Amino acid sequence: MLKPRLIGTIALILFIFVAINAYIGWNGWLYLSALTSLDNPLPYAIAVAIISISYIIGRLLQPVAPLRKIGRVFKLIGSYWLAVMEYAVLLLPPANLIYWLLTKLGISASAALLAVGSVVAVIMLAILLRGSWNAWSPVVRTYSITIAKPAGSRTSLRIGMASDIHLGTIVGKRHLARLAKAMEHMKPDLILLPGDIIDDDIAPYLDENMSEVMKRLRAPLGVYAVLGNHEYYGGHIARFIAEMDAVGIRVLLDESVKMDDGFYIIGRKDLTAKRSDPEGRQSVKELVAALDASLPLIMMDHQPSDLEQASLQGIDLSLSGHTHRGQMMPNHLFTRRLFELDWGFLQKGQLHAIVSSGFGTWGPPLRIGSRAEIIQLNVEFRP
Repeated sequence: MLKPRLIGTIALILFIFVAINAYIGWNGWLYLSALTSLDNPLPYAIAVAIISISYIIGRLLQPVAPLRKIGRVFKLIGSYWLAVMEYAVLLLPPANLIYWLLTKLGISASAALLAVGSVVAVIMLAILLRGSWNAWSPVVRTYSITIAKPAGSRTSLRIGMASDIHLGTIVGKRHLARLAKAMEHMKPDLILLPGDIIDDDIAPYLDENMSEVMKRLRAPLGVYAVLGNHEYYGGHIARFIAEMDAVGIRVLLDESVKMDDGFYIIGRKDLTAKRSDPEGRQSVKELVAALDASLPLIMMDHQPSDLEQASLQGIDLSLSGHTHRGQMMPNHLFTRRLFELDWGFLQKGQLHAIVSSGFGTWGPPLRIGSRAEIIQLNVEFRP
């Protein structure tokens, strides 16, 4: 039985959602009716209502195999609409104010409406186009660091890293092929995937046979991954691990691997494991307790929420994702406050921390103020 407080929270969220969409729809109708000869708002209102809940419809249809393809169409439309909602909330209030000021200056209401509405429409279109380009055109970002430890006979290491791929109904084989091609060109010694490889449900990965592209990720020292929050949300952990294992990708579950007899790769379960995994997840201290700390310690932790402990426990390199750098500005203002490092590089003592904005997207396939990225990390070992 739902608690009254939870019911109240859900009701408030629904009210805000409906109010925002009604506000957007009302502004859209004013502009559309001024631009055209339409005078019956009912078809328009129905269309806006369906589009506004299309993401929810898509998620509901996704588990139903015969309706999965229809669900993907709804989810795609709804994903873009989420972006429209965010930027409409930012654009429309000042647009309404400018419209009011123009009418006060003696400009006719219809002329002011057409002028202001057209500017908003152009800005929105530019956001969608540029955001799509940023999302589907990944950049290779290079970092070079030095770890003051010996690594056996190895003096350097090239790591290829991609976090938050989010393979699913939006991000599919075409985008995954861009990652494979970039890694083939980079020729890393080791590939690391710090979580959120799939976007909740594993069904799209299986239906689209994405493994045929995934298996192209190859490196001499292997390919390793950890779980992100979205793998836990999907609830298909065992199947996901089996699918990764089938293409040569080892998923580390609070485990470490000694590589080349010279350094360690540590894979930490996501923070979500605390409440979703019966075995929970180990602390950084527990993860390194049995390791030889005189060798370099490289840790993948999906969420960059434990950098202080990583530094205190002797981790030399921490690799994370999760934040997407907010994905669409000004969301980065929130991720910047939530995490000590929400994107880029930070050094804390001997710890080198890198947080990627991610390769894929969640929700809208758009990036504003961020780019889809692949990390090339050049590591030198200098005792």
